[in-house]
Amino acid sequence: YRSFATAEELEAQRKEATAQGRPWLRDRASRDLAPEEAERRAGAGEPSAIRFRVPEDDGATRFEDAVYGPQERAHRDIEDFALLRPDGTPLYNHVVVCDDVDMRITDVIRGQDHLSNTHKQILLYEALGLRPPRFAHLPLINAPDRTKLSKRRHGEVVSVTTYRDRGFLPEAFRNFLALLGWSPGDDREFFTTEELVQAFSMEGVSRSSAILNFSETDPRQWTDRKALFLNQQYMAKMPLQELLPRVEAVLRKAGLGDEAFAPGGDRRDWFAKTVDLLRERYVTLLDFADAGRAYFDEAFDIDPEAADKNLRKEPRLRQWLPELAQRFRALEVFDPTTAETALRAYAEEIGVKAGVLINAARTAATGRSVGPSLFLALGAIGRERVVRRLEAAAALLPPA
Repeated sequence: YRSFATAEELEAQRKEATAQGRPWLRDRASRDLAPEEAERRAGAGEPSAIRFRVPEDDGATRFEDAVYGPQERAHRDIEDFALLRPDGTPLYNHVVVCDDVDMRITDVIRGQDHLSNTHKQILLYEALGLRPPRFAHLPLINAPDRTKLSKRRHGEVVSVTTYRDRGFLPEAFRNFLALLGWSPGDDREFFTTEELVQAFSMEGVSRSSAILNFSETDPRQWTDRKALFLNQQYMAKMPLQELLPRVEAVLRKAGLGDEAFAPGGDRRDWFAKTVDLLRERYVTLLDFADAGRAYFDEAFDIDPEAADKNLRKEPRLRQWLPELAQRFRALEVFDPTTAETALRAYAEEIGVKAGVLINAARTAATGRSVGPSLFLALGAIGRERVVRRLEAAAALLPPA
């Protein structure tokens, strides 16, 4: 029916209904107009919206939701919802039904916030003499404060492109999203995409909203820890040959690309072994270009906290590091085993715990205080670069 009530009149009707302790349901004056009178007014140019005339009887709309179970709502509790605005543009409930009919949609899976709209849409299907599709409404994803997650309020953490740009693997992100509001029925968390396809069922979907735990003030927890954990697990477990081109792409974007790393390049084997060494320690692909920069380039920064902790606290490292460099240079073969033997022998010779030299060498060679086994790291970086870096770090220290 044509609804001639203006926005101001509708607002007044709603306020009156609220004051009487009831919801607004009908534009009664317009609904009760004779069709001839409504068409006369419209023909005279009076603006009107088009509303759905919900039956005023004891009937109800009913459907079985695949997640929330049987749903029923009495006709008397459903408002006469608008189909067209006065300017003729259609509204959501009208459009979505027409669209789904046109595309022959059989199953509608959407957010729980559309559960109430389904009753209105079923009325439209019934009016059209069509069978409604099957419906499944998924729980919403909320922020830590239990408010609905939204891009307007919560920013980049909501955007899929943020995860892509921050080095997430698509497979890991899909794994994480699946676990927001769904459970396989056991304690498994890590799934390949193929395993998710096999394991997923609507029976495992929760009716409670999921929580995306993140911090807006702590950059280390910019997203949910489980998401970061799953990405780390994917990088550690996925076939190395699938990981290598993704690392190559990140390094190229960071200006660290080298044709020698590509398939067939003369450093391809070294590149593969180095990525394999580092991947269990890293959380996202960006870590290869950030935390791992020292493996792929000579220009890298030494973390100030690592320098304070592992270099500046022991002034005698100014003499010890160049000597350790000479011990490494003198080795007939430089590999993780010979490097470890030489370092521990030198530590014993100067009467210092090996850990002092291990930590100092790690920071000098990689710029970090943590990473894979030092001696595996030194082997990956190579003798000449390790020697130069030990001597350069010593030169930065004040005299003992």
